[in-house]
Amino acid sequence: MSARSSTCSRREATLGAREHPQIVAAFGGIYADARLQAYLDQTVKRLRPHSDRPDYGYRVTILNSPSINAFSLPGGYIYVTRGLLALANDSAEVAAVLAHEMAHITARHAIEREQQAQSAAIVSQVVSDVVGDAEAGAAAVAVTRGQLAQFSRQQELQADTIGIRTMARAGYDPDGAVTFLRALERQVNLQGKILNQTREAGRVDIFSTHPATPQRILAAESEARANSGSVQGERDGPGYL
Repeated sequence: MSARSSTCSRREATLGAREHPQIVAAFGGIYADARLQAYLDQTVKRLRPHSDRPDYGYRVTILNSPSINAFSLPGGYIYVTRGLLALANDSAEVAAVLAHEMAHITARHAIEREQQAQSAAIVSQVVSDVVGDAEAGAAAVAVTRGQLAQFSRQQELQADTIGIRTMARAGYDPDGAVTFLRALERQVNLQGKILNQTREAGRVDIFSTHPATPQRILAAESEARANSGSVQGERDGPGYL
């Protein structure tokens, strides 16, 4: 490992450790279920040798929240809510979620987003200071926010691609990624009807951070087909439920 990559690893571990307690507190604490925790740990153990960083350590935390969410922090921290685990229907869908979050970590997406956000802040500040025009500064902020949103969408597609390949190599049915995205799409449509398009204040869920857009579903379908082998991958719906 080079000195630079070693430094990045220490930085990532420090960042993840710093943010972990805040994440747990914000999502209702840890959902303590030994059987479920062991199941997720075993799934990650199975996925890890087939990931882009088989030497990387991961820590899965179940959050005691009914919201449907999964995300990760640098340093190997992966989070899934009990709401998301209730939405999943089989082992392949759970593996798809975990492999996707592992991909975010190994691709260093959180660090890249942080760097992009810092660059955006600098650009908007320079425009305001040099031009001396508040309106020009606001326009610069709007442009950079749009660039950040596009950057995040690209990261989601990349994490889907890496995650699907990882789960397929681990013996899971790669179509699990597709069926889970479709379940998300149905859920957000149902939620919109129930709430009449209103949202609970302060609530952050997977629909805003990992939107199941038609483009994303089509890309996942293509990647799943490309990674489907001659032997049917594992689904195990009854066992998971």
